[in-house]
Amino acid sequence: MKLDQKAFSKMLERMGVRNEQLNAVRVIIELPDKTLVFESPQVTRTFVQNMEFFTVMGKYNEQAKAQQNQTVEIREEDVRLVAEQTGKSEAEAREALIKAEGDVAKAILMLTEGQGS
Repeated sequence: MKLDQKAFSKMLERMGVRNEQLNAVRVIIELPDKTLVFESPQVTRTFVQNMEFFTVMGKYNEQAKAQQNQTVEIREEDVRLVAEQTGKSEAEAREALIKAEGDVAKAILMLTEGQGS
């Protein structure tokens, strides 16, 4: 027995399965070691009982975590705060913030670690 698309959709609907096409511009999936970026993907949201599922189709670019670290925005007020709290220069504070991916507390710890209190 062959089902056409319309009949198949009606059968799924009777079973409580509903699909919705989303007009997505970009989808970003962050993994521990890389990020997948889908530009102009086809995204479908499927409702089954009380759950939702998303299907993403299309071409994607991989970005390694090392590339992402270069795009961290470091605010000048964070640089000044780290420098003041640690007694280090603003250049040293900025470098620590970059290594800490913008995390102020982590940058302060990096600069004060091993300096005996």
